[in-house]
Amino acid sequence: MERTDRNRQGEDRRELRDFGPEPLVINIDRAAGMNPNYRTALWTGRGLQVTLMSIPVGGDIGLEKHDDLDQFIRIENGLAAVMMGRCQNSLDTRRRIDGSFAVIIPAGTWHNIVNIGNTPLKLYSVYAPPKHPFGTVHRTKADAEAAEH
Repeated sequence: MERTDRNRQGEDRRELRDFGPEPLVINIDRAAGMNPNYRTALWTGRGLQVTLMSIPVGGDIGLEKHDDLDQFIRIENGLAAVMMGRCQNSLDTRRRIDGSFAVIIPAGTWHNIVNIGNTPLKLYSVYAPPKHPFGTVHRTKADAEAAEH
């Protein structure tokens, strides 16, 4: 059973955890803003996964490529530089983006997102199929890197 509290405006306020594979209706903007962790799995199912991320000022997700999955990233708050390309040394797609932008990353594409603003970068990411184990929480990027190695 999920834990739901009501705030002063009567809006739902959920504890952040992995709700998958149960049905979920959530204010994703609010959930992304509440997330204090580098990565929190919000929903993990058989075919896709939603994670929340908070990237500190000057931080990044790290140059990476997923050979077997597509990824959708939505910037909710902050300022970022996104770089993508077919080769690790040729990131020919480059954009400066802010809240409300989406980044769609096809499988096999090298990519990185860097926080170039002065506040934590809040975003959510959809992986299809899932990338991280059910219930993943990484407080920091170093925790995430340690878990992947």
